[in-house]
Amino acid sequence: MNTLKRSALALALVAGLAAAPMASTQNYSDGIPVKPMSKFRNFEDQQQVDQQSRQQYAQLLGQAQQKQALMPDNHPQVIRLRAIARRLIPFTTRWNPDAANWKWEVNLLNSATVNAFCMPGGRIAFYSGILTKLNLTDDEVAIVMGHEIGHALREHGREQAGKATTANLFGRVASIGLSAWLGVDQRLTDAGANAVTQLAVLKFSREDESEADQVGLDLAARAGYDPRAGVALWTKMSQLNQGQPLEFLSTHPSGSSRIDDMNRNMPLVLPVFARARGLDPDALPPYHSMAISRR
Repeated sequence: MNTLKRSALALALVAGLAAAPMASTQNYSDGIPVKPMSKFRNFEDQQQVDQQSRQQYAQLLGQAQQKQALMPDNHPQVIRLRAIARRLIPFTTRWNPDAANWKWEVNLLNSATVNAFCMPGGRIAFYSGILTKLNLTDDEVAIVMGHEIGHALREHGREQAGKATTANLFGRVASIGLSAWLGVDQRLTDAGANAVTQLAVLKFSREDESEADQVGLDLAARAGYDPRAGVALWTKMSQLNQGQPLEFLSTHPSGSSRIDDMNRNMPLVLPVFARARGLDPDALPPYHSMAISRR
């Protein structure tokens, strides 16, 4: 029954999106413009998502503590991460007003994994590998953290679930219609429809990554962190991720695409950064990064 309800909701929503004009971007005086939140996220119950997030985060921390991999509150890197988060958080409500009520947490896991994430509700975790292997400056940490916070602020998890439901529904409908029209076994058309659906979902994910990049740049700049660190970060990441899959078949944009997008947005965020630091936007000093660790 839940599946039928969600399918009906998907059909109604897509029909409404097709009939309605595109929502206009909200106007702000500076920075990256904030677009309306995706309606696809309405397929998933927010309270249920938040509850699952709390449980999963608590479970992760519990497992890390058992393995002595949860870094203590007085660890220098934990103190560093939390200080950066405190500067970013005041600007999160620009992207999602609900963030004002989030119970923010920041923790560090002792692992060589090059990763970080922010769960719904503001539950942030970094793996030590991303700090040490990429030799991140504070500005680069702010870009990573802002990107991960961006996923949570824009509720990309809920949005992805809604888009997947819609894509699967229309793939199924298309398969049935194509099977009847061609007079072939529906299992043959199902295979083609599933392939198309998977490619559509991958594209949805790449779009979310790009939006999270923009949120991260904007948050970092407003908090006084140099947004040019984003270019340095993805240059490092590209050096570390040789042999990555083709962008077309990946859930993440390629490093070069991300760098191009960031450079296109620099005219929007550099004046914000300069204002936050009390600098002349036309005479900013060069950004200096640090080389990645080869150990």
